[in-house]
Amino acid sequence: MTIRPATEADEALLRGLWEEFEVELGAEEYLRETWEEAWDDLAQTIREGVALIAEEDGEPAGFVFCVLGERGRKTAHVTDIYVRPDMRDRGLGRALLAELVTPAREAGLAHVSLEVLVHNADARRLYDRLGFVPVDVFMVAPLGAFAERIGSDERPASYGSLHVQTDDEAGVERAVTKFMPRVGHTAWSEVTRAGNGWVTVIDDLCDRDRSAQRRLGVELSERMGVPVVAFAVEQDAVVRFLMFERGRMVDEYLSVPTYYGDLNKADELSLSANATLVARLTGADPALVRAVARTASSPSELPPPRELLEQIAGAMRLEPRIER
Repeated sequence: MTIRPATEADEALLRGLWEEFEVELGAEEYLRETWEEAWDDLAQTIREGVALIAEEDGEPAGFVFCVLGERGRKTAHVTDIYVRPDMRDRGLGRALLAELVTPAREAGLAHVSLEVLVHNADARRLYDRLGFVPVDVFMVAPLGAFAERIGSDERPASYGSLHVQTDDEAGVERAVTKFMPRVGHTAWSEVTRAGNGWVTVIDDLCDRDRSAQRRLGVELSERMGVPVVAFAVEQDAVVRFLMFERGRMVDEYLSVPTYYGDLNKADELSLSANATLVARLTGADPALVRAVARTASSPSELPPPRELLEQIAGAMRLEPRIER
């Protein structure tokens, strides 16, 4: 394998690799550009920055393009990097990036930067290993949804349900009726038997106030002497579940741990699902819980919240009540 500087005479070769790259990424239409548009920038990088081609037995295998502290950034900024699929897992991506160290230092730069699509998991794992950390997030919203929400000061509503592991529907209803006035005013509560060994509770105040749902979960698990699971879709963006046993909360999951603000790593990890505990309290398959109860740094990296909640509740053999 050899790595050599690219020249403008390599346009046809680079176009072939670039078009493969575009097809593989499968980016949304609004992120795509034509080769003619891309070539203007790439040719400028060939002249003023770092542009390299990797070859194996004389055949093109990949490329990297990097601008050196120009175009608004004071970093060695990797604008494009690609390795053909059949050439991966040989360290070629690392080798291309390693070639940037000397020119970056010679340019007096102290950082290397790049951008990566959220769904490009293989590339993100490589960049994580090489010490890259997120600094900003490029976010996109459909214009119609944006126009609708920007015209309203209201945050999207949150909805939740509690699930009590018992067939004693009347006992749960008595507990809810007795306890909710201590928590606060609620317009309505509804208690129903789900038919699978659990009783479901939904409540107006618990929808509006996550602390009310938490307090009710503690009370029901203590009074009924059984496990309780509380589900919620919050602000139509993130999924939360809480698990209670003998009057105390024993597990909490939030699909985007940092949604409400930055956390240290330990606190982030504490908001991941404890699959072993979930399995013990609900009979779920722990492997399935691990597969569906994922966490991410942004809601956009996960399925839509209601879909994600259905997956998580399904793993526990429960039916969330958030259709209102």
